[in-house]
Formats: sequence, C-alpha cells, structure tokens
Amino acid sequence: MARYLLASTPVHGHVAPMTNIAAGLVRAGHRVRFLTGALFREAVEATGAQHVALPAAVDYDARDIDAAFPGRTKRSGLRKLTFDVRYTFIEPVRAQAEALRTMLDAEPADAVLAETTFFGVLPLLLDPRPRPAVVSVGITVLPLLSRDTAPFGLGLPPSSSAAGHVRNRLLNFLVRRVVFGPNQRRLHRTLHDMGLSGSPPFFFDWPKTADRFLQLSVPGLEYPRSDLPAQIRFVGPPPPHEAIRNQTPPPWWDELLAARRSGRPVVHVTQGTLDTSDLTRVITPTLRALAGKEVFVVVTTGGRDPARIPGGLPANARAATYLPYADLLPHVDLAITNGGFGGAQLLLAHGIPLIVAGDTEDKPEVAGRVAASGAGINMRTGNPTAPALAAAVETVLRNPTYRQRARSLAAEYAGHDTIALVDAELADVTRQRSTPVQP
Repeated sequence: MARYLLASTPVHGHVAPMTNIAAGLVRAGHRVRFLTGALFREAVEATGAQHVALPAAVDYDARDIDAAFPGRTKRSGLRKLTFDVRYTFIEPVRAQAEALRTMLDAEPADAVLAETTFFGVLPLLLDPRPRPAVVSVGITVLPLLSRDTAPFGLGLPPSSSAAGHVRNRLLNFLVRRVVFGPNQRRLHRTLHDMGLSGSPPFFFDWPKTADRFLQLSVPGLEYPRSDLPAQIRFVGPPPPHEAIRNQTPPPWWDELLAARRSGRPVVHVTQGTLDTSDLTRVITPTLRALAGKEVFVVVTTGGRDPARIPGGLPANARAATYLPYADLLPHVDLAITNGGFGGAQLLLAHGIPLIVAGDTEDKPEVAGRVAASGAGINMRTGNPTAPALAAAVETVLRNPTYRQRARSLAAEYAGHDTIALVDAELADVTRQRSTPVQP
C-alpha cells in the first residue's frame, strides 16, 4: 500500500477528474488524502479517500465565480483570463503550500499529485528540504509553452513551419513577459517572501519541473510537439465514478429509440454542468437551427429546469436536467458542446463527432484540438448563430470523415486503462524518487 496526497483548486472541472483518480487508487488498496474545497467533502469521502479542506482564505464557491471574485464581470477575453490566474491560482499559493506542508508533516506521503492549476505545489518543488515525488496531473489540454504551438489561451492553431516557429517564439515571449508578466512577478514575490530562492518557472510550465506529468488525454487529441518533455505520459481520461443521476429513463426515452430505429440522426446538445446560467449561448440557437429538420435533438441542461429553456422545445427535441451517458451516447450521431475538456473527451471516447462552441477558460483550446484532430468543427465562438450551427450540423452529418476520425480517437481511448496506468506510473516515480543516486 502506498500513501498518496492529492490536491486541487476548488473548481468542479478540476476536482472531478482528481476525485476519479482518488477512487481508483483507493480501490487499488492505497491510502489517499485529498486537499481541496470544503464543498467537495462528500464527493471525496464517497471514494474512500480522506478529505482535507483548503484554508478558508483560499477556498471559494466556483458555482458563482463572479460573486466570489468581485470585478471579474467587468473583464472579458485575456483580461478575464489574467484576472482568473491571479485570484484563483497565484494568490492562493502560500496558503495552499502551507496546507500541503502541514499534511506532510502530520503524515508522510509517497507522492503528491497536484492538478496543473494547483500552483501551491511549487514551493514544495523549490524547497531544499526532502520531499516526496511530485506528480502533475493534466486536467486540461497541455498548457506548456512550445516552439510548435501558440501559447495556451489564445486559441490559435499550431504551426511548426519556420514562419510558425517565429510566430510562436514572439507570442510565447509576449504572453510570458507582457500578458502574464504581472502574474509571474507576483508569483516570484510570493515565493521570495516564503524564503525560497531562485526563479520559479513560468507558471504554465511548472509541470516540466515535476517528477512525472500524467496527462489525462491521448496523443490524438493533442497538438504534435517536437519538444514534448520526457516526463509526460498520456494516460487517457479517468473513468467516471460518481453515481449516475437520473438513472430512470425520462418518459420520452422510447421516442429516442424509435428515432434511432427509423434512421433519423440523433443530435445531443449540452453546455456542460457549470456554464448553464445562460442557455441561449448554445442550447437555444441549436434548437432553432434544427427545428423542423429530420433529426432528433436531445438536450441536457446541467441542472437547469428544462421547462425554462428560452424559446421552449421544438417538436423534434426533448430535454432533461441530466441523462445517464452510458445509455444515451451509443445512440448519438453528433454532439454540440461548449467544449469542457472532460465532457468533450467522454463524447469522443464514444466515437461521436463534435461541434464545439466555447470561448471561456480552456474551451477555445479544446475546440482547436477537436478541429485539428479531424473529429469535429470549431465554431470559434461561444455564441454561435442558428444558421451557422445548421450549416455545421449538415457538414458533419454529410461528411463521414468526421465520424471516422472520432471512431479512430475512440479506439485510442479504449487502449488506455487510465487508473492502471496512473497506478503504475506512481509506483515507478516513487521507486525512482526513493532510490539513492549512485556516485
């Protein structure tokens, strides 16, 4: 039995994959502690792991992130991203690090697993005192700077040509020194005030300093990079562990099955589970685009009352708050999503081509990679129009290449037993960490 300490910022999309890993490690017989927000205590304890709450000063309710951080609503685009990086990732570093150290002092661990935005693990890496193995867990697309890609957050396609390398170097410099320069300097001051010497890595690049980097994805959904760090392992997405909500099929389930038997394409549309305050962004224009078309539309609202979908449901659409994906996805021909990393991968793992319409957080980067993989279309906006969506749906349904590429990705996902791979990588990295270096 090994002892592992997991850490995550208190955001559902970050905690959920880490909780799935915790569940798998507990099933494998390991002792697991999990440092994250107080709101996630029940979910963590349901895995058999021990929940430890973040200090109150750096805990927040991400379900209403604008209320948690006044001033956020006044920003958009890169200004909002830099705001989020400062207040959700940089400012909490010292308190996160002190909480980690307190846990390690109370009970040693064989490895610390921190998702990529939990920057509080940086002081552990920079501290000269003995430490356990530190493993970064990639819960979104690779954020690392590269000579072959534009920086994370810009949503630009990659380029490894001579001109592309020039573009990438310039953009990497501007992002590191100008766009995120104030945040990087703020991180440096924090670490200096903690008595840690030396220059920290650019915060998006901190996983390069970890002993191992476990990326929760497959190579087929990532941009090719000639400078990929040696410690990166693609381990596939973690399987869901949470109890499936709405296990009882909705009253209209037989209509879905009848549509499937008749050969009508089934189109699923979702805005995920967090970005659901304004269903007019993706769901409403999709319903308008497909009203009267020879398709059957299945909507999940992520918790919102389906009866309150603006504009209502056309005759060929049905909706529910949640649906058991294990039952639904085998019947879906195409999905329209706002591009959450975990949700997009779950759909692709079922061989479903995607239309992605997202413009916040990491969603433009997810959309770009889906398009680059050939498994879908990037709408390049989070507010697509009904005509644009109608054209995209027709393109995907008429062109079999999209489904072929999605099925190819599904086969790649199926070749990864995520929890077994994570368990094996942790055993390897902790063994390496504990083996004395030979003179």
